[in-house]
Amino acid sequence: MDSTEAAAISAAELSAALLMLEDPTPGDPDAGYDVAVELERQAVALGDDDLIARARFCRAVMLQRTGEIARAARQLHEIQHWAVEHDDRRLQARTHLGLANIERLSGNPAKCLEHSLSAVELLDETATPHMQIWHRSTLADALAENGDMAAARPRFRQAEALARELRLWTQLGMVLNNWACSEYEAGEIPRAREVARRMQDHAVAHGLDLGPGPLDTIGAIQIESGEYAQAERTMLVCIAQHEAGHIDNAGQLAEYLLNLSRAQRGLGATDRAQLSLDSARERCIERDLHGLLVRVHQEQAELHAARGEYAEAYAMQKTFFAAHEELLTQQQQANALTRHARFETAEAREEAQQFREQARRDPLTGLRNRRYLDEELPALVAADPDLSVAIVDIDHFKRINDTLAHEVGDRVLVRVAELLDTGLATVAATGFAARLGGEEFLLVLPLTPVAAAAAKLDAIRRAVADHDWHETTNGLPVTVSIGVAAANVSAPRSHTAALHAADRNLYLAKQTGRNRVVPGPA
Repeated sequence: MDSTEAAAISAAELSAALLMLEDPTPGDPDAGYDVAVELERQAVALGDDDLIARARFCRAVMLQRTGEIARAARQLHEIQHWAVEHDDRRLQARTHLGLANIERLSGNPAKCLEHSLSAVELLDETATPHMQIWHRSTLADALAENGDMAAARPRFRQAEALARELRLWTQLGMVLNNWACSEYEAGEIPRAREVARRMQDHAVAHGLDLGPGPLDTIGAIQIESGEYAQAERTMLVCIAQHEAGHIDNAGQLAEYLLNLSRAQRGLGATDRAQLSLDSARERCIERDLHGLLVRVHQEQAELHAARGEYAEAYAMQKTFFAAHEELLTQQQQANALTRHARFETAEAREEAQQFREQARRDPLTGLRNRRYLDEELPALVAADPDLSVAIVDIDHFKRINDTLAHEVGDRVLVRVAELLDTGLATVAATGFAARLGGEEFLLVLPLTPVAAAAAKLDAIRRAVADHDWHETTNGLPVTVSIGVAAANVSAPRSHTAALHAADRNLYLAKQTGRNRVVPGPA
């Protein structure tokens, strides 16, 4: 094995290791960060820019999960800029998902929703099954956080159905947990209980253990339902699992302790509740969890009131309001920094999009080019059995060039392109025209079987032949021959097979007299 083969194997192994972090299941983010740093070092040693960017993305996500929100946001914006420049749709989708989480933690649900939408819109055939499910579930979360549970529920159902179809049972449990939590946060307790019950039934049916996150959701619903004894038991199991290493987010322990304290207060066990709340407060301070600390202050006021300590409750309520105001100020500052980073990234994205569009256009005619076809046509053919493709060739184009000069030939190409584009827009509004090269063009007609396509294309052929070419060619006629084929010409459908069939039919059109349309088998 030579060094090139060894490097390729190493790159493949590194890519697989990164995928384990990119498509995560709950785990220790501190350990995940260390792994990401090591994978980045190996990617740098290989000199592979794609792997380096993916490793840096994993590192940024682990930073966010450990509470390093500002650093994570800066790094994610940098990675997103790189992904846009290099037209890496999968990494763009992942960074939008990471930024959605950043915005959610920063208290900006509207921006969270924007990024969540982009994270779904960018999904394509390169997206992993985990992404297809989790990005949709995160969009549902964002809709719920923006107060639109009516819009969130269909997205949750979509993610659930996809997870069932793909038989990804762990991801299905995660979707149901987020759904139940969203219903709970919306105050829809009966709905939350029903989804949580389905989550528990699913875990039993597939032999899955409910981790700390789902148990916390169940415990919170039990508290809201007045089931304090069950809630205390649930939260004790939740915390035991967390401490045994079932860690999703290092800051979550404080949240679990807070819910445990609430359950114990509901039972009247105020001493136990105080111990749990003190532990939650300590962890909030350790992790700089300001938002959660505000809720701890609020629960402390409730606990004082439950013990009849009304003066202390009033004082703690004042502390709660002061902390709440401070948190709002911090969030506003964080939002300002995030907006600035977004502004810089948006400028880069706009420039990159312009370059991307230019690279996919023919500079002479302005039509789509072969690069665009290579990227888009395979998916169109795979998705639409009624799609037709047509190859168009200008008849006797060499004679035009030889007789009237290449400048005239270029003008003919431009005018024919305009006639094709305009004609296609009239008969197939969702189709497009492209220049294959030289005097050859391609027309794509979605949802148009071959027989119908041939009739529509014949109208375009006549428009070219009937056009007044006097000013352009001094009266020399310009006509086109067209070969048409169906996307379903082969099984399975293949864009290359469709193009070959259209090319054969174009040859027949040329052989049988030109200026005609020859369709292939439907």
